[in-house]
Amino acid sequence: MVPTLNGRIQTRVFLLAVVGGLITLIIVPVLPGGAPLGDKYRNGFLVLLSVAVLGVLWELLYTFLMQWRWEKDWPTLFGLVEGIPEGVLIWVLLSAGAIPGIVGKVGGAAFLIQFILVWLGVWLVANGPMRVPFIRWRFQGGRLV
Repeated sequence: MVPTLNGRIQTRVFLLAVVGGLITLIIVPVLPGGAPLGDKYRNGFLVLLSVAVLGVLWELLYTFLMQWRWEKDWPTLFGLVEGIPEGVLIWVLLSAGAIPGIVGKVGGAAFLIQFILVWLGVWLVANGPMRVPFIRWRFQGGRLV
């Protein structure tokens, strides 16, 4: 079954909240930068939230583009590579000060480490362990609810 738009959005938000939240919680204290820990956590979770919010808009674009594919879905590797334009957009918005609530500046190394680890974690869980507790997930078009 090809994931529906609703299923893709639900899966993205769920995995970013659970997997992305856990990864962010663990890695923020060791990210480079001299900001106080509270500010680092605030910025880390705001970046994660912006990835989730903008990700819903990306899903609309991806679903539109998939309509020209025979299978109406991406190959698995495309799901990994989707992170490149999304990461670039978030970084541009972050650099321009367009993400509200960010305290101070988020360093490029800190952003890159967090984004890559969260993206890889979410992608790996979606293509592996996600299928164990949510056995019918694949057959419900990726919907969780």
